[in-house]
Amino acid sequence: MKRLPIGIQTFSELVDPDENYVYVDKTREIRDLALSGKYFFLSRPRRFGKSVLISTLCELFGGNQGLFKGLYIEDKWNWDTRHPVIKISFGGGDFGSEKRFEESLFEVLSDNAEKLQVECGKTIKRPNSCFRQLIKEAWKKTGQKVVILIDEYDKPILDFITEKEQARLNRDKLKSFYGIIKEMDEYIRFVFITGVSKFSKLNLFSGLNNLRDITLNPTFSTLCGYTHREVGEAFGEYLEGVDLEKLREWYNGYNYFGEPLYNPFDILLFLAENKEYRPYWWSTGNPSFLIDLLKDQLRYLPDLENCIVDDFVLDAFDVDFIDIVALLWQTGYLTFDSKFERLGTIFYKLKVPNREIQISLNVLFLDYFTNLRKEHLGLRSTLYDALLKGDMKLIQENIQRLFDSIPYQNYANAIIQHYEGYYASVIYAYFASLGLPLAVEESSNKGRVDMTIILPQKVYVIEFKVDQPGRALNQIKAKGYHKKHLGNGRDVYLVGISFSSQERNIEEFDWELIES
Repeated sequence: MKRLPIGIQTFSELVDPDENYVYVDKTREIRDLALSGKYFFLSRPRRFGKSVLISTLCELFGGNQGLFKGLYIEDKWNWDTRHPVIKISFGGGDFGSEKRFEESLFEVLSDNAEKLQVECGKTIKRPNSCFRQLIKEAWKKTGQKVVILIDEYDKPILDFITEKEQARLNRDKLKSFYGIIKEMDEYIRFVFITGVSKFSKLNLFSGLNNLRDITLNPTFSTLCGYTHREVGEAFGEYLEGVDLEKLREWYNGYNYFGEPLYNPFDILLFLAENKEYRPYWWSTGNPSFLIDLLKDQLRYLPDLENCIVDDFVLDAFDVDFIDIVALLWQTGYLTFDSKFERLGTIFYKLKVPNREIQISLNVLFLDYFTNLRKEHLGLRSTLYDALLKGDMKLIQENIQRLFDSIPYQNYANAIIQHYEGYYASVIYAYFASLGLPLAVEESSNKGRVDMTIILPQKVYVIEFKVDQPGRALNQIKAKGYHKKHLGNGRDVYLVGISFSSQERNIEEFDWELIES
């Protein structure tokens, strides 16, 4: 049985027969990319295979034919031409000051100069000048145009995204550095830049205006990540006894308008850790920045998981303005559901990609909203059992306890305690953290109900109000929000919840049962 390549980001090691790793062949897509243009940009979430892609491109353009034996591209590439490759990764440097930024970048460029056996920086100590010299000297030495590969291009900015002054400084340094590429166009064969975020071209790549963004291009949608077919073919020996539909539900769902994708890290860890369903990818990062942004951008939480945006929102990401929806998408906590055109503008509908993110993201929100971190598991388990049994008294008590746990300072904004969306957001996060199938603002012919929970034997149709006792349940019945669920063999519970802005908790919990 082949080994699982956990943490392996070097192509030569991945395909080494002595190492005997599972390798998912992406060279068909890579060949299409390499032959279709010159300047490319790709944004993908962390641990999605970007560094392996960079390493593969490095060996391909370097002409290392032996590494590609048995792969799609083996007999479909001109191995006679070997290009000098400059590979820059911002993954390991120190960018906390202008001096350390320049030192880190200069060190990376010097390493490239040493590998290419050219001089760079003996008399020129500034990174931009060194980069310019490195490109020209590599071209002179080999007689071939240069390939430039940049990994984690945005890390010097993202590492300081909550420290605006340093983030701006690093952005401006990078903008100047990337501008060298356009200046040296005549010496360049191919440029590929990748990272997590999709910073505004205007603010970071204005000097490189011929950069082609393939982030949402269906042709290149599977360059990184695993398709369901690839998982089955490459990891078949490991998948014995695995419920493939459950695997898909938990980890598949990333969509860039091609086939839905798995994050490779999830698949590898799932197979290595006794095939237990856990939030492997989520656990490797610390998305606390999301909470900081939520504080600044008060949003109705369910809207974040079922929203519609246009290109202007997705492309407006910058240090001075970070739209939380754009950030959630770029970092992998939201993905695309569909797209459509209206009045000459393309709109995108977003969704949570899979169960791992649904549960983990909402647990994170609950940790922010409440002081129940240590008690979450017990409370969530009790709530789940109560929903399955239709124990309305226990459901009410459980929700009341949830709101009792919210610190006073969370209501410091005087507006928030009157904001219906806040209370709905807390309950939504609570239910969603159970992995329940939720429909938010589900439509009927007379309007939208706030929340619907659909279980195998029961349906809960829920409406929220603030300081309006008696209205929530009446609205459900008057507008017939529940009628679409009748006659489907499930008991239907109509639940009206009114909150008191003064007490900051439930003041009325009304419900009716319509048995199947």
